[in-house]
Amino acid sequence: MKFLLTILLGAALAQAKPNIVVILADDLGVGDVSCYYDKGKIKTPNLDALAAAGMRFTDGHSNASVCTPTRYGVLTGRYCWRSRLKRGVLNGYSQALIEEDRATVASVLQEAGYRTACIGKWHLGMNIAKSGGKWDYDGKIERGPTTVGFDTFLGITASLDMPPYALVKDDRFIQKPDEEFEAVKKQLDYIRGGAISSEFKHIDYLPLVAEQAEEFIVKEAGKDAPFFLYLPLPSPHKPVIPNEDFQGSSGIGQYGDYVVETDWAVGRVMAALKKAGVERNTMVVFTSDNASFAVPEAYETIQKGHRVNGDFRGQKTDVLEGGHRVPFMISWPEKIGGGQVSDQVICTTDIMATCVAAAGLSLPEGSAEDSVDFMPVLEGKHQSGALREFTIHHSGSGMFALRKGGWKLIVGKGSGGRTRMPKSAARIQLYNLKDDPGETTNLQAKHPEVVQELTALLEACRASGGGRK
Repeated sequence: MKFLLTILLGAALAQAKPNIVVILADDLGVGDVSCYYDKGKIKTPNLDALAAAGMRFTDGHSNASVCTPTRYGVLTGRYCWRSRLKRGVLNGYSQALIEEDRATVASVLQEAGYRTACIGKWHLGMNIAKSGGKWDYDGKIERGPTTVGFDTFLGITASLDMPPYALVKDDRFIQKPDEEFEAVKKQLDYIRGGAISSEFKHIDYLPLVAEQAEEFIVKEAGKDAPFFLYLPLPSPHKPVIPNEDFQGSSGIGQYGDYVVETDWAVGRVMAALKKAGVERNTMVVFTSDNASFAVPEAYETIQKGHRVNGDFRGQKTDVLEGGHRVPFMISWPEKIGGGQVSDQVICTTDIMATCVAAAGLSLPEGSAEDSVDFMPVLEGKHQSGALREFTIHHSGSGMFALRKGGWKLIVGKGSGGRTRMPKSAARIQLYNLKDDPGETTNLQAKHPEVVQELTALLEACRASGGGRK
């Protein structure tokens, strides 16, 4: 009898832990989400509803302004510039980036009894087998998602514009790429030619990801153990390929239509949680790996008056706000009151500490060095002041910036990315974001004491093992 009660108590405690879903959009700007930018031309009802059900952060940031580094930060709670990747991104054949002995949010939750899954775009490297100097698509993949805490994985190795174009299930390709196939480059804009499986259709990939996420939720919701789903969407990153049902839905061209389809995918996830009866005790985190490109003339958005990154200066790749200021919202009806808006600075590295705390767990020693637990803010227990002492931003080319309070220091000349700035621009930039969120007036000459303070803080953090207080 005592043994039975112990089992029942253990099951009850497992069920009490929240399910956790982390949805990471790909290149989605704050101007693309209607609850963030009322002057935008795109309507995102599902994201608006998610924000209304919990807390929306108006000062949310990706830890980098390009894909791979942010994904590293999301899963490890660590700035990617501390890893071997100091600039740029990986490709579809790159070696695994996450270190073998490094804890991830998935591995911590998995060890605590969570069922864990990654569905979507990986883009963190996985060691694909080789045979005779050629890629062996029949061989076992080493150090992929299932080696860093995920029980299961279904997705692609990198972005939807990077070969190999074929599905991977756990540690095997389940579609066989043809290394000689190059026609995909002629079929789609903004895509790299390369190996592709005849079974793989780019336009079907976003619906597949949504469908698989829905199936995982419904399947796992009926079990005693809680689940963790990491859902890195492939959209609205190029190639911009909205399905027929969404074409014309935004009224501003294909890019807008693809954002609408992305919103639909989020809606399917939320509907699955409700259908499975686990909506109230599921924490859903939604954000983007970086902001959007601000040059989508080919997608008609600028001509139609839509600003993908709202009123912020810059775009993906930049250390300017328009490179890393992203939509960021967290819902958990059982714990977080709806309709809340926070101006706290939050970063994608904070996802690990927050998820681990939500599960009632502690971070392993030496892990998540740059991750801050935001549960006190979400639960209304943080009284005043900034929870984050400072935040470091990183551009595609490796340029650094540091944010503390309203001040932002950029160490370098220019944007650190694709946005061109005047040749006369200073090599040190200091902006007061409270008064000048568009980063139009460089105050470095007027406030040398602030430059000195923030420079010393940046150097100390870079030299140390981590920035979490």
